Amino acid sequence: LDLDRWLPYYLPHWSSRRRSVARYEVGGGVLRLLIEADQEPWCPELDGQVRVSSLQTGAFAGPVGSRLGQHRFHPAALVREAQPNVRLYTPRYGRIELRASASADPEAMVALWMIGYEDEPERSSEICVCEIFGRDVTPDRAVVGVGVHPFGDPSIVDDFSRVELDIDVCEPHDYATEWTPRGVSFFVDGAAIKHVEQSPDYPMQLMLGIYDFGGDPAGGYPKTFVVDHVRGYRWTG
Repeated sequence: LDLDRWLPYYLPHWSSRRRSVARYEVGGGVLRLLIEADQEPWCPELDGQVRVSSLQTGAFAGPVGSRLGQHRFHPAALVREAQPNVRLYTPRYGRIELRASASADPEAMVALWMIGYEDEPERSSEICVCEIFGRDVTPDRAVVGVGVHPFGDPSIVDDFSRVELDIDVCEPHDYATEWTPRGVSFFVDGAAIKHVEQSPDYPMQLMLGIYDFGGDPAGGYPKTFVVDHVRGYRWTG
């Protein structure tokens, strides 16, 4: 894993690096993000038994005890562990592409999403490139979530869709977002599936991960998200 591009932790400021560290393998031309049977919940006090293996391309948070930090997912969340603020890859506009194989595990979800770097609290919206719950997967169809969420950004209105597609997402497919000053478009295997006429106007970072909502050791492990590549292209106008 190129640690000049990716941090192998999931929002560690709300928890800790130890609890939020990703489990993964790199080899044979792919990245495998893993949830394993002995893995701890990443933030049990606020997010229950959810376990995560996720990578991100930036980090920003305030001091310990502060409410200031990226993606404050719960109203009781406070910074628990100080983190260095870093920008490894935080584009403002561009095209983001993912080629990956999702999971049909009903307790799992895989996703590539972007969040505002959030050095200012309003710079906090989300662009969801793709979100796939295993419970929505069969061998010949799947539901893929795409769109934008405002979170703390008053300039963005929630516009998110769950698009049903006749594909086997457990095989490799291409998911992409084109983000310009005029809006955001979403694609699967080169076909447009959604367009949003809104656009966050600030740097955003990538979040790539697999989530386990079951927490049942008998549920079948490891849960796996296989990634062939993630590519980013600069917006040139």
